[in-house]
Amino acid sequence: MTMNETDNGSIVIVDDNPNNLQVLAGMLQQEGYKVRPALSGELALRAIAVSPPDLILLDIRMPGMDGYETCRRLKAKPETVDIPVIFISALNENEDKLLAFAAGAVDYVSKPFQAAEVLARVRAQLQLYRMQRRLEHLVAERTAELRLTCESLENSRSQYRRMLEQTIQAIALTIEKRDPYTAGHQVRVSGLATAMAQEMGLDGERVEGLRLGGMIHDIGKIYLPAEILSRPGRLTDAEFTLIKTHSEVGSDIIAHVEFPWPVAQMILQHHERLDGSGYPRGQRGSEILLEARILAVADVVEAMASHRPYRPAVGIDKALDEIHLGRGRLYDPDVVDVCQRLFRDRGYQLPHSLGN
Repeated sequence: MTMNETDNGSIVIVDDNPNNLQVLAGMLQQEGYKVRPALSGELALRAIAVSPPDLILLDIRMPGMDGYETCRRLKAKPETVDIPVIFISALNENEDKLLAFAAGAVDYVSKPFQAAEVLARVRAQLQLYRMQRRLEHLVAERTAELRLTCESLENSRSQYRRMLEQTIQAIALTIEKRDPYTAGHQVRVSGLATAMAQEMGLDGERVEGLRLGGMIHDIGKIYLPAEILSRPGRLTDAEFTLIKTHSEVGSDIIAHVEFPWPVAQMILQHHERLDGSGYPRGQRGSEILLEARILAVADVVEAMASHRPYRPAVGIDKALDEIHLGRGRLYDPDVVDVCQRLFRDRGYQLPHSLGN
């Protein structure tokens, strides 16, 4: 179901407490949302199957089918898998929230809730949902146009590249809007990886594929909870396990987009390490695509040299020392040597902002 541009969107609220349903429904209806209440997970699933909403507010503790199981069933069906689910629950333990995110939720609001907070989170998730639908439509539209054009026109190659780049830029912008703390990360990694590839003598076609792959290497983070991505402090083991899914999720997202380069493999493998200690598949040595080995080094250097909500920037010198320590064990030695040479001999600098 695509959201009608003339209304604020439709929302299903699931809670076994009629008072909660009444309060939430009244609050949302005042803001112009179309609201449908459901007193149980079973009733909600039946109503959603008939007419999928744009967003679901879901309680956890309910008799019969609880919120976790309701969410898992929604995420198991292709027609409802993409509908954003926000849990609203009195369960406040970190473990409860992680279980909610593992079931497929995009956000979590604790009871007793504040109206302003609920409305802000609903608006944010509906805006992102609408952006994702537009992006999917854009990719499908561009892909169909390009297939027809490439079959009939020899000079469609440049047009094809421009449209692909526009699509990639749209995807990158979507990711950046979700995680402002790492705004520009993908662009800087792409720029450094491109410079490294050129220094290594890769042909222009391969360099171009790496440049565009670098621009969306973290696309999988679009499916991670925003509060985990932007929260200061160290991540728990469970949260880091969730974070580590982004490379495989990202590969799955663009697996069916027909790029002329192995972009899906670049995204999948950019956290793999030579000794097999990386993720998601523990690949080793030459099993890892060269472009992914280049992205791995560029990613580490940029991340260490830039500020993050959980730690300040450590600087480029310490970043270069770090990849030197992992040379030949974690990182491709040739790639490490090229990166060192760029910064220390060629005067390469990471831009401080997207405009530089």
